[in-house]
Amino acid sequence: MSNWAPGGALASNVEITAATVLRGDVIQVGGRACRVRDLFQLPQGAKQLLFDSGELLTINGRTRLVAVRMMRRR
Repeated sequence: MSNWAPGGALASNVEITAATVLRGDVIQVGGRACRVRDLFQLPQGAKQLLFDSGELLTINGRTRLVAVRMMRRR
């Protein structure tokens, strides 16, 4: 599902893994929307996600999450 967001961006729900997560993805954790500020590569395909709130989430190579991704309109 895709929706238009303010500013001409397109917001879409995407399934993400440690291999596909990007800065700016918004992931719902514990009922809160958390925007990924930075990513750190860990051994064996895992990644540590740093959110705007300062919290960290570590996901392994098999973790699957749903995120909202903003894409610019061309």
